[in-house]
Amino acid sequence: MLRKKYLFLLFLSCFCSNIYSQTVLSSDSLLILARKASFQQQNYTLAKQYLHQAIQQSPDYTDLWVFLGRINSWEKNYDSAAYFFQHALLIQPDYEDASLAYAKMLYWNNQYQQSLQICNFGLKSHPESASLQLLKSKIFIAQKNYDSAYQIIQILIHQKKDVDAARALAGSIKSLLSKNQVDVSYDFVYFDRQFNNPWHLASVDYGRTTSFGLLTGRLNYANRFNENAFQFEVESYPHISKVFYSFINVGYTNNDNGVFPQWRGAFSLYANLPKSYEAEMGLRYLQFGNSPTWLYTAYVGKYLKNWLLGARTYIIPSNYTSKAGFVYSAMARYYFGGAYDFIGFTAGYGISPDDRYNAVLLDNRANLAAYKAGLLYRKTIGKMNVLSVDFNWVNQEYLPQTKGNQYQAGVSWMFRF
Repeated sequence: MLRKKYLFLLFLSCFCSNIYSQTVLSSDSLLILARKASFQQQNYTLAKQYLHQAIQQSPDYTDLWVFLGRINSWEKNYDSAAYFFQHALLIQPDYEDASLAYAKMLYWNNQYQQSLQICNFGLKSHPESASLQLLKSKIFIAQKNYDSAYQIIQILIHQKKDVDAARALAGSIKSLLSKNQVDVSYDFVYFDRQFNNPWHLASVDYGRTTSFGLLTGRLNYANRFNENAFQFEVESYPHISKVFYSFINVGYTNNDNGVFPQWRGAFSLYANLPKSYEAEMGLRYLQFGNSPTWLYTAYVGKYLKNWLLGARTYIIPSNYTSKAGFVYSAMARYYFGGAYDFIGFTAGYGISPDDRYNAVLLDNRANLAAYKAGLLYRKTIGKMNVLSVDFNWVNQEYLPQTKGNQYQAGVSWMFRF
């Protein structure tokens, strides 16, 4: 009997020892569990329990402190987050991930000077860090130090480091770098069948960057259908946040000869998304005589090294045409220099309300087919001049079962000062 009792206690001891050995996880395992709890379960409380347990086992494991800082920053416990980030840097001052996470938290909370100090601290040990340089550029933009921001981005593009993210940022910096811009453009449109006479379009605009955003006034002239007309436009790109900005446009002509829509309007909300994505959703308004219509648009784009790839659609509601119509287009840009140095390719189906030389054809309410392709070349001349040349071909069904070709060539010159 005593022997059986001894064997039972020995078995129980071994069993408990085995259970205990399984429950004492390594710090790496606990970090993995904390990541799963955060990203998959959205359970930050459980994640922090894992991390605190791991820190008791490995108090100098820097990744544990950094992840604790990130979780607290997501929970808006900023003082606690700062403590954990600072402790991580105390353990390992040259740890890039700790500097980056700490500086990002300060940046998103508008503590730009402190964020810049942490960035510079990290760059002392990692002067080639593209992530820290990109964040530093964003801090300079927030501080309205556009020259310094642009210099950093140009260096990254030249060194081919994180080029997709750098190019995504370069365009907005370029527009903020100069307060004023003047743009002059001309388009020639030839039809092989639909119209006997070519179209001529010209425009001149003046834009100024304000604290509100870029504000532009434009005067358009067109000769279509052997008729002349002028159109006046005002547009702006208001900044909403670090992620969102918008586009607003209003155009008017006092001519009712159909050369321009009597009224045109546009509104879009843009978002600069993570991983170098960008997106847009918006409305377009056109009024020809007493026939107004709203159109809807959506766009998504992605920067991939030297390329920007994008797709867009427009929806024409059924209350304007016999049935709902759709416009599709795809574009690709290859950048060979800065934000304004690229070759662009487009292809699509349908007439877009944003095609200035062609949108007037939407006055035809029939759902007629149109196939198009285009090429755009844009190049910076000097520092503040931008030359653009574009060619477009459209094969359009202008009457049921009757098609014709349309050829457009345009040139524009932009001067910034």
